[in-house]
Amino acid sequence: MASSFRCLIFLLFSLCFLFFISESQTTFKPTKLVLTVQKDRATNLHVANIQKRTPPLKLPFVIDLNGRFLWVNCENQYSSSTYNAPLCHSTQCSKADSHYCHKCPTTARPGCHNNTCGLMAVNPFTNQAAMGELAQDALLLPSTQGFNPGPMVRIPQFLFSCAPSRLLQKGFPKNVQGVVGLGHAPISLPVQLASHFGFQQKFAMCLASSGGNNGVIFFGQGPYFMLPGIDVSRPVSYTPLTISQQGEYYIDVKSIKINNKIVPLNSSLLTPTKRGLGRVKISTTTPYTILEHSIYYSLSKVFVDQLKGVPQVKPVTPFGTCFDSKRIGNTKMGPSVPNVDLVMQNVVWRIYGSNSMVQARPDVMCLGFVDGGVRPRDSIVIGAMQLEDNLLQFDIGSSRLGFSSSLLSRRTKCSNFNFTSIP
Repeated sequence: MASSFRCLIFLLFSLCFLFFISESQTTFKPTKLVLTVQKDRATNLHVANIQKRTPPLKLPFVIDLNGRFLWVNCENQYSSSTYNAPLCHSTQCSKADSHYCHKCPTTARPGCHNNTCGLMAVNPFTNQAAMGELAQDALLLPSTQGFNPGPMVRIPQFLFSCAPSRLLQKGFPKNVQGVVGLGHAPISLPVQLASHFGFQQKFAMCLASSGGNNGVIFFGQGPYFMLPGIDVSRPVSYTPLTISQQGEYYIDVKSIKINNKIVPLNSSLLTPTKRGLGRVKISTTTPYTILEHSIYYSLSKVFVDQLKGVPQVKPVTPFGTCFDSKRIGNTKMGPSVPNVDLVMQNVVWRIYGSNSMVQARPDVMCLGFVDGGVRPRDSIVIGAMQLEDNLLQFDIGSSRLGFSSSLLSRRTKCSNFNFTSIP
């Protein structure tokens, strides 16, 4: 009898504990979330590890700042008890802007059902596209107060695309299973998180400069802290942010200076189009900044003229302007070379040596800008290297970009977020 009573008490205690946990997960509303991002040494791309499915499984995704949604390879043993594929013409399909009814000739599995919504996924490196299945499943991210990771929060019906594995064949780091899109589109990661938790339409990105080190992306309002306790969201400079119809992020650069010397350019290349787009795009899937041919030629010429006394050497692909690194000194801001300034509306984004020079080979250092040819889609694409150790805050609601320039000037960097979880 006593044994039965103890069992009953234990059962009631367990039920109460489970109820408490359930209630705490339901009532806990984070003010911001945090995503760990690591630089891949082999490709110089940035990869986030995200927990999805039930039970949760951590998977690596390439960060695509301009991507429209998260897509994942579902052909490699996708297993989850909470997977769901919305039917054609459903509310979810309308939200994802999907108007194609997907059909699958094989046995039903995640990514392959009849009468579900089709969603076109794209390899951002090759532009290869393939039809995937719009899907819902659980996604988990840690919350934060801006200092370090806090309790995990769960988005039970996160919308994404189940894409075929052939999209992963070219350009991706090893073991990556898909792409996480941060563009301003109906079911991108920032938009879904803001909608689910009531955040402002705002996120901040801080990419690490060294392979294997962790950078961070914050979703929600600042402040954001880096060791030793520096709020990197203050101060920042703001410039207008333009968003294309595809959800891509552009800024309006008026001119370029090197050591305060203006780089001579064809002004039409930096003039916004009739649709209002600036011609300077920000990208995380482009390792180095790409310049239209005439802009590249002028910038490299002025840079060489300003870097007096340092001999040039044979270029190392993909770069076109390289130097004898034994003749280049070092400062707290990286290699001692001329600063490159992107001049915008009343503000300047200064690119120091840490973000402009690449140690391409022993004793060879190259200007980290690439010639994009004579008729690129965008005159300038600011690449990932130029973004590293800079805080970039995408304030969608106010249509502006906040940027810190290099955090090295504040004696910190993007890998200094305290990634130790709260006990």
